[in-house]
Amino acid sequence: MVINGFQPMKTLLLIRHAKSSWNDPDMDDFDRPLNRRGKQNAPEMAARLLQKGMVPQLIISSPAKRTRSTAKIMAREWKYPKEAILLEDELYLCYASTFLKVITKIDDDFDTVAIFAHNPGITDFANYLTEEIRIDNVPTSGIFAIEADISSWKDFDRAPKKFLFFDYPKQEVV
Repeated sequence: MVINGFQPMKTLLLIRHAKSSWNDPDMDDFDRPLNRRGKQNAPEMAARLLQKGMVPQLIISSPAKRTRSTAKIMAREWKYPKEAILLEDELYLCYASTFLKVITKIDDDFDTVAIFAHNPGITDFANYLTEEIRIDNVPTSGIFAIEADISSWKDFDRAPKKFLFFDYPKQEVV
């Protein structure tokens, strides 16, 4: 839909959870907390998005502890209320196709959305979305950003897309 000669765009930020702790080998994967490095990297990556002027209007997260914690830390940096983070059970260790299912349910009032999830699904989905680059692995706290030429999230899958950037903690900031 064209509004006043302008085609609205939607921006999707795929964010992998920050580094988690493996100190307790008996702990259920779902309940693993962030480790020290994860707690340090998450706000740093949120700040990088702020520097790019990219702040999500909606945050959707896997309900796993490490993913929720990453979303909350970044939300704090963005002044986004942690109570407004949507938890989506399907995002826990999901396949690329599940991301599309979640995306089509997003309210069209939101133009920039962040989805916090896990590997291998997040890497698979990033590669599904663009042929401009090939990503071997979205590392912890990694962010993949893409823009879609749509006004409705329902049209996301078949819409023309533009790769924006791929950033992660150990990447040099230029």
